Amino acid sequence: MPLPTSSLLPSSVTGPVFFPDDDGFADEVSVFNMTVAHHPHVIIGATCVADVQAAVRFAGDRNLPVAVLNTGHGPSMSVTGEAVMITTRRMTGVSIDSAKMTARVEAGVRWGQVVEEAAKIGLAPLAGSSPTVGVVGYTLGGGVSVALGRAFGYAADHVLRIEVVTADGELHHVTPDSDADLFFALRGGKGNFGVVTAMEFSLFPVRELYAGALHYSGDNARAVLQAYQRFTADAPDELTSSIVFLRAPDLPFVPEFMRGKLTVSIRVSYLGSARDGEALVAPLRAAAPVLADTVTTMPFADIASITNDPTEPGAAVEHFAMLDELSPPVMEAILDIAGPGSDTRITMVNVTHLGGALGTSPEKANAVGRRDAAFSLFALTAVSPDDVAAHKNVGLDLIDRLTPSGGARKHPGYLSPADVSVQSVRMAYDEPTYERLQAAKALHDPHNLFRFNHNIPPRA
Repeated sequence: MPLPTSSLLPSSVTGPVFFPDDDGFADEVSVFNMTVAHHPHVIIGATCVADVQAAVRFAGDRNLPVAVLNTGHGPSMSVTGEAVMITTRRMTGVSIDSAKMTARVEAGVRWGQVVEEAAKIGLAPLAGSSPTVGVVGYTLGGGVSVALGRAFGYAADHVLRIEVVTADGELHHVTPDSDADLFFALRGGKGNFGVVTAMEFSLFPVRELYAGALHYSGDNARAVLQAYQRFTADAPDELTSSIVFLRAPDLPFVPEFMRGKLTVSIRVSYLGSARDGEALVAPLRAAAPVLADTVTTMPFADIASITNDPTEPGAAVEHFAMLDELSPPVMEAILDIAGPGSDTRITMVNVTHLGGALGTSPEKANAVGRRDAAFSLFALTAVSPDDVAAHKNVGLDLIDRLTPSGGARKHPGYLSPADVSVQSVRMAYDEPTYERLQAAKALHDPHNLFRFNHNIPPRA
């Protein structure tokens, strides 16, 4: 049977429709992390819920899979062949309720927009490290806030309401009371159960932080890593941090002290007074000569400056691990493979301190697990988009060394294109959670229409 043409598309779609030969197709399908490239049969640029419903029904009637393009950074797998792709970047509504301290965002909203709007009235979301990260995709995977994660937990823990179009094209307003199983599954089960068109979540009365980064020469990596281990051993929940081994390119846009060499950076965010923050950070400042120190009192709206993540698209291969502790063998593995003197191809190794509120279960349970993990680690390798396949395994040597310390476990918020197999996805959940997710999938997407993702197949 021939594939559908534009004349067969639903007339009710108000947004643009793109076929591969159309002007604008390449721009519509562009992504931040170009390790994956998409070649769907058709793209529907949704402008509203009705467009999403029409696209899903159109695909369902023809037994075509549905893919949703990530708004922000996180790729999963290439979308090819007879697939209907939905883009939601035109759905950018944000509304803040100051009395309830909540935000409602549409599917195409990115964190920078929410941070800016909430900060105007002294409120803060559990935002990601970059303002260009998509709110919905980040939250469906859990969402670890670079600024407030240990203080308040996962972003998914504070979701109040989700609006989602399921495989039958119906819109559901999902709350703990309306559909407890679907509410559980959506928060941590990622994009397996439908197209989330809007989400409501809690905000927090945070106006400023003691936050920033300390940068050191890579020659002092061992001393800095050991100091960071001691720093996290008794850190209060109000303190969220990470340590980064970075090999920056020798290019003009890179700060001079980082160009073409290894640097080690510790990023901190403390929800408390500057005096207390200074006392907490003092051992880090004394660990080794500091090349640059940006830790200071800052308005919450400036949290992107903590990490200064890249804002331009590129290709980066990523591999993740969950760690029980920064034990001597773990630290030795990081130093051996990514430390000074190494000839590794890895661009960056990032270790984030978890625990605190991230280690406790929320009042309304969700599918975000691995809450006993003390740290997450990812190895990132910048590559040319044309050279991804040749470097797809760079970083696995580090992950393999860390396996005895928990590297074999996975987490829904830390899955990459290397983790799209059913076996890998299953490792992100404990057995009871995975069975509950499969049951929800069987009920709401029995034919696995939404399968271009980190897929959870429906229970047979």
